[in-house]
Parts: sequence; structure tokens; C-alpha cells
Amino acid sequence: MLIGVPREIKEDENRVGLLPSGVEALAGAGHPVLVETQAAAGIGIADKDYREAGAEIVTSPEEVYARAEMVVKVKEPLPGEYPHLRPGQILFTYFHFAASKTLTHACIESGAICIAYETVETKDGALPLLAPMSEVAGRMAVQEGAKYLEKAMGGRGILLGGVPGVAPANVVILGGGAVGTEAAKIASGMGARVTIFDVSLPRLRYLDDVMPANVVTLYSTLAAIREAAKEADLLIGAVLLKGAKAPVLVPRSVIAQMKPGAVVVDVAVDQGGCIETTHPTTHKDPTYFVEGVLHYGVANMPGAVPYTSSFALTNATLPYALAIAKKGWKRSLREDAALLRGLNIAEGKVTLRALSEEFGLPYEEPETILG
Repeated sequence: MLIGVPREIKEDENRVGLLPSGVEALAGAGHPVLVETQAAAGIGIADKDYREAGAEIVTSPEEVYARAEMVVKVKEPLPGEYPHLRPGQILFTYFHFAASKTLTHACIESGAICIAYETVETKDGALPLLAPMSEVAGRMAVQEGAKYLEKAMGGRGILLGGVPGVAPANVVILGGGAVGTEAAKIASGMGARVTIFDVSLPRLRYLDDVMPANVVTLYSTLAAIREAAKEADLLIGAVLLKGAKAPVLVPRSVIAQMKPGAVVVDVAVDQGGCIETTHPTTHKDPTYFVEGVLHYGVANMPGAVPYTSSFALTNATLPYALAIAKKGWKRSLREDAALLRGLNIAEGKVTLRALSEEFGLPYEEPETILG
């Protein structure tokens, strides 16, 4: 199977979908790889490194899309890439369809096979291709939140961990999954007082066992979140509904009751956001104020640390890419239930129930398409 790796065109996105190590593995298994020139320039990897790994370097995204049977990316196709998509072509990337009706319809109309990293799910409920970026984003949420709490950045002017004789900051985290857990690790390690909300009592019991004493777990209700938000210096949205739009847990009326200069970091923004007042921003223009509260809404947070993120992503996605290249998409999905759950759109049909419900689109059982 011919694999294509285009350069990412999303603003300030320096990650790459496949590293030279991945190229070497695919090429060694007999699968030629096309890589667009400068695809990994943002992490200091040159075209010659890809050539030495066995890739063919091409000069345009048009050639990558025109020739590749499977395109391996990091972020969803943008409008400028829609015309390049074609029937039967496999797109293996993060899509977050529920956040964009336009993208959803473009991929339906293309006839492409859209396998989304974020919905590949193992039988125990783990999301192996979302986890690496969730880990990065969770840790970054605290890093960015601490920075923007500084007065010069527009925040309250409070040090996350405080100092002897001065109370630390209050950090409230909505969601105890991968993002929330990583955020809690970093925030508690910096000395903050941390509260994690989740709707799963087993998950809360686990977190209560493994987290240090400065982390408190609370069952998630709107009333409890409302009271905690009022006292929060840093509020982190870390909610995930697989393949669906994130629920709004913090309305504007609650934001209006928060401390002036408090900071909101909504990691769920790429799935619509779990805080009513958040909207997507960029690394160049990451923040804005609503009701005196500083909001950080960058939708591709791991893109700020592309070296770490690209290596973590290739580590996770390569085994799946190898399987698809070896067996073809239908056989690989039939034989791997986790990968089958990653199929969102195929041959013009929506195969993810949460997505069909989000936009009122007809749903097709993936098994029907696989035959």
C-alpha cells in the first residue's frame, strides 16, 4: 500500500503524522511512503532523514493526495485540502467530527475512508491513539494555566503552589480521564490545591487512591461544579464523550461569578468545549476575556510541543498503520475491534452512531460496509 504524509497546514501546527522511524518500518514491510517536503521542519527533521529511511520526497500536497492510498496525518483536513480527498482513499488522523458539520459533510461527499485516532477504542474502554495527546494536553493545561495566572499575562497574579505562609492556588479539573489525571499530577506536584470532578465513582475511587493528599475527588453535579468554580483560580475542562460533542458543564452565569483574573483552560474545545464561554483560539492569539475571566482555547495544544507530541503519536499509531497497510482497511477492521471503532465515515456513509446523532445524519452499521 502506498502511504502519504502531507505537511500539516493548520495554523501553528508543527507536528508530523509519521516520523522517519515509521517510514523505515513501513518501507521495510514493502509499503512505499511519500512525504511532502518540509513535513517535519517544525521539529528539526530534514527531508534527507526521510530519504535515508526510505521515503520519496514530493513537492506538493496535491501529489501526496493524488498518489497515496492511505494518508497519515495529525489534524483533520482543512477546507483547502477537501478537494484533494477522493473515493476509497484512507485518511488516518484526528478528525473530531462532532465539532464541525462542514468537515463531516466534506468527508461524506469525498467518499473517503475516515479512521479517526480519537475513537479507536480497546475492549477495556482505553483510547490508545488519543491517550498520547491527552497526556500532553493535560500536562500543558497546567503549564499554560500557571503562566496565564501571572499578572503580566492578564491573570490574578497568583503562584500556583503558593509559598510558606501564603495559600496556594485552587485548581478545579472537570473530568478524571487521561487529560484530567495528567493535569492533576502536574498541578498537585506544583503544590496547588486540586479538585477533580467525574461522574464515575470507580474512577474517583481510583484517583483517590493514587493522588496525593492535596487532591480532592468530587462526584460531578452541576451544583457542585458551580460552587467549586466560584473559588477556582484555574479551571480546566477535561471532559470527553467519545466521538460526540462535549457537554456544557459551566454556563456563562457561573463564569460571571468567578474571581476576576481567574483562568479557564478548556482542553475539550476541539470537541465543542465543556465551558459555554470558550471558543477555539490559536497559539499566536491564545487568550481572551469573558466576564473578567481569562480564557485559553487553543484547539491543538500539543502542537506547541511538536517534538514530544510527534514522537508520542508515531509510537501509538504505527502498529495500526502497519496493520492497515498490510491487510487493507476492510480486513484490518474486521480483525481488530478497536480499530473498527475508529471508523467514522466510509464510502459516503456515517458509521459512528454518536456522529450520526449529533448532526441528524443516516447511520450505517460498519459491519455492513465491511461485508
